[in-house]
Amino acid sequence: MSTPQNILIRGVNWLGDAIMALPAIDRLREAHPKARFTLLTHEKLAGLWDGTEHFDEVLTFAKGESPFTIGQRLREHRFDTALILPNSPRSALECWHANIPRRIGYASRWRKWFLTEPIAPHPHAVPMHKRLPLDIEYRITNDLPPEKYPARAHHIHQYLHLAKQLGASENPTAPTLRLKTPTTKNSGTPKIGLIAGAEYGPAKRWPTEHFIEAGKILIEKHQAHLLIFGGKGDVETAAEIANALPAEHITNLADKTSLTELVTALAECNAVLTNDTGPMHVAAAVGTPVIVPFGSTSPELTAPGLPDDDNSPHQFLRTTAPCAPCFLKKCPIDLRCLTTITPAQAAAAVARAM
Repeated sequence: MSTPQNILIRGVNWLGDAIMALPAIDRLREAHPKARFTLLTHEKLAGLWDGTEHFDEVLTFAKGESPFTIGQRLREHRFDTALILPNSPRSALECWHANIPRRIGYASRWRKWFLTEPIAPHPHAVPMHKRLPLDIEYRITNDLPPEKYPARAHHIHQYLHLAKQLGASENPTAPTLRLKTPTTKNSGTPKIGLIAGAEYGPAKRWPTEHFIEAGKILIEKHQAHLLIFGGKGDVETAAEIANALPAEHITNLADKTSLTELVTALAECNAVLTNDTGPMHVAAAVGTPVIVPFGSTSPELTAPGLPDDDNSPHQFLRTTAPCAPCFLKKCPIDLRCLTTITPAQAAAAVARAM
């Protein structure tokens, strides 16, 4: 089979997944250093790639734009290969409409017919099935330990397995956003980011009052300046945190940064205390240590950084709740997986990370 020269990467639609796919992109670059790399991504993620060096070109599509329309626009670029990272039928259909001769992606119902190389699931992939109420009750009644998964189940490996089909190495690396203009950490007053939101749902959100108490400890013990990050849906939570802490130690940036500006601001932080959310992955990818309370989700599957890295700068605060991880959007009981992780534990972890 001929060596690919003009590669389209059909990107994923979520911020965290876009970062977890970076090792696969980097390994693919190693395998084909002379090829042209173009990313096709939803316009909401376009700002992530401004000022970075990963792609020769970034193409976008809008919400509601049809696969046929997208495919027609792609035809003029004459791609010879498409690596389709999402599992959705429409992402494969876009590349089929574009008449790209070689189309690689995971096989699934309604989708494999649009691929020239449908790939079986990664052998270590773990489906994130939501726990049923009976399962939660059983695990709590029998006081079972939280469920853990092998490092090979991390989502990074799913993207690497796809890139392998084009000759890329499957050896994982830490996801790294390569910025054209490097930033520097503050060497004076430590800047600590706080990310109290999580778009997926409340089951992933460490309690707001815990963020407040941890913030008080960081200000008192380390004279830290706290930067509060968040999107449009996090404005009220950010204001609650900001109003509970000394104003001179707070900068509230919730819904005040573009995605490009968020990347820069996270890179300037000395550490970030965050829920398991997209900006968590961005912070880690620009070299900022992250401290993450994990409850309803599993660090073995979606933690930032290199999976199973004993030298990782990141700190993951694990729950002892038997029902974790449940992968639910809303906790059906008392959110014990997160409430039992204390502000003092989090503040101490931030200090270690700094």
